[in-house]
Amino acid sequence: MDLQLENKTALVTASSGGIGIAIAESLAKEGVEVIINGRSDESVSEAINELQEKTNSTKFKKAIGDLGKKEDCDKIIEQYPDVDILINNVGFYEAKPFFEETEEDWQTIFDVNIMSAVRLSQHYGKKMIDKGNGRVIFVSSETAVNPDPNMAHYGATKTMMLSISRNLAELTSGTDVTVNAVMPGSTDTESVRELIKEQFSDMDIEEGMKKFMEENRPTSILGRLLKVEEIADMVTFVCSPKASGINGAALRVDGGIVKSVF
Repeated sequence: MDLQLENKTALVTASSGGIGIAIAESLAKEGVEVIINGRSDESVSEAINELQEKTNSTKFKKAIGDLGKKEDCDKIIEQYPDVDILINNVGFYEAKPFFEETEEDWQTIFDVNIMSAVRLSQHYGKKMIDKGNGRVIFVSSETAVNPDPNMAHYGATKTMMLSISRNLAELTSGTDVTVNAVMPGSTDTESVRELIKEQFSDMDIEEGMKKFMEENRPTSILGRLLKVEEIADMVTFVCSPKASGINGAALRVDGGIVKSVF
């Protein structure tokens, strides 16, 4: 299927690894010029080299900055004032019991997961609406609707993303701009593997991943961690004109973890 994304420009936040680099790869294979974001020039350069090898594309640009900081968001907006696609992917999580989460923990995760998306969406979303075309995607999580008391602060930010996404979508009426949230389930990324290695240190990684799903995500129909490509391909499709009828939606790519009919 031709997704009709040739020559579009996308900013994918936190795209030097994990789900972000997989989204960048998927978009690049569709002819999109992708702006790669990371906190250091080294990590971004390594990601671009990897992406060039995998995609045979040279259409990558650098956006270096910690998007939990307003000044770095402003710098990237000044560097790239216009994009066709914004993927609000940056975010982090930590496993910490609710009663051990400090105010600093809450503030830090809020600044990174929420304020980065708010700042960028206010700028790029407004420009898209003004010109009548564009795509904004919020990468949320199944924990937005599937509470985990060991990641309450993380889950709260992901729930908030659903609300922000829908509110912004309401402002796109009468245009060809769409705003949606994609909700991945537990995904096989390097950071998740490190968490599993720590939690199941007496097992090899494959056994640990299976045990993690059994103990932490027992409702998963797939019964396994999702692949980053499975998330990335959904995001790319939603960016496409082929997905023009999807707006204001929260789209689960969770392997069936959330036991719900909608």
